[in-house]
Amino acid sequence: MIQVWTESGDGHQATGVLDRNGASGSTFAYTPPLDHSRSVSLTMPSRLPSWNWPVGLAPIFEMNLPEGALRDRLQRQFGKATGRFDDLDLLSITGRTQLGRLRYSPFGEGLDQAVPFQSVDEILRARRQDGLFDYLMERYAAQSGIAGVQPKVLIRDPEKLSDAQARQSISLQSTTHIVKLWNKGEFPQLAANEFFCLTAARNLGLNVPVFELSDDGQALIIERFDLSGDHWLGFEDFCVLNGKGAIRKYDGSIETSLFKRLSQFVDPEFALEDSRALFKLIVLNCAIGNGDAHLKNFGLLYDSLADSPRLSPVYDLVTTTAYLPMDQMALTLDGSTRWPTIQKLIELGQRRAGLTAKQATEQIEATAAALLDLRAELTTWFKASPNPEIGAAMVARWEAWAQLCES
Repeated sequence: MIQVWTESGDGHQATGVLDRNGASGSTFAYTPPLDHSRSVSLTMPSRLPSWNWPVGLAPIFEMNLPEGALRDRLQRQFGKATGRFDDLDLLSITGRTQLGRLRYSPFGEGLDQAVPFQSVDEILRARRQDGLFDYLMERYAAQSGIAGVQPKVLIRDPEKLSDAQARQSISLQSTTHIVKLWNKGEFPQLAANEFFCLTAARNLGLNVPVFELSDDGQALIIERFDLSGDHWLGFEDFCVLNGKGAIRKYDGSIETSLFKRLSQFVDPEFALEDSRALFKLIVLNCAIGNGDAHLKNFGLLYDSLADSPRLSPVYDLVTTTAYLPMDQMALTLDGSTRWPTIQKLIELGQRRAGLTAKQATEQIEATAAALLDLRAELTTWFKASPNPEIGAAMVARWEAWAQLCES
């Protein structure tokens, strides 16, 4: 049994209880008195009847469960002690430090979010080579409530926060940064790949969190974008917003699962602006060849449930075709996962983002120009790395997109 806590502006408050239900399901019940501001999700308003799931956890509780190497590490570390290791066990371990406004603790215990300090500069400047991954996983795995197959951990270094109020907050004891690593045997130079893709997004004017690449390319460090001053913002990915578990993150369309869902949750006064930002991001994903732009890689961010959610900053941008040349889109567009033609994207901008054909075309061409502007810097970096072929594959993809725009 797990106690669920929500951030409500004056710290985290106990909100309800999450427990197993039947052979493989779960149940969540709000603790009276009911208060809408303490609802755990935009999709789960506070109510007296419990919220039940026949299999697994509700999407909002599953959203930040570690995957891949991080989950494997935690299962090896804690599996024997629990006698089993299901999603509720995993949540009980990593739940005290998570993305977003929810936290978890064993039932009957208080919430302890304290995390040991880890210098960001030490990771950026140090050359631990292959030891960096093991060092960070050993020290921070149990306090890294963050999803994704790519190896990553959450660390705490408030001194490196760009938000002055957060940097000076003496009450901030939780994690502040995401450290993303890569497995040499699977996706070499993945951190540098994402670094240049995020740089392109930033140059296009998209909302991108503060990020830095370590000197040796072993780690990409990203400032958490769900921290505002001295409190945590609500964050919900589009798996949650579509009522789908993580296993169904590739099940959906760009038109309905992203654009339509955004319009249902974002207030009308912000819907046009956010739909145009989303269109810009979709175009960029197509241009760079990001075949992993699934439902969990888009999200909404909000200060409180009384405020309108807004499209979250950009995250998890990678040229996947540098590793998988035949990769396709993660979500369908016009019923297909094939990379769309320029005309298909123009039509998407017209129908879903309120753009004229001329405006959509200009955005597509601006994306191509932004990528070409990065070619020289990207090529120079990768030529000095052990894997220049990854940079060459990225440039080839980006140039192919630019040529497509010219034809």
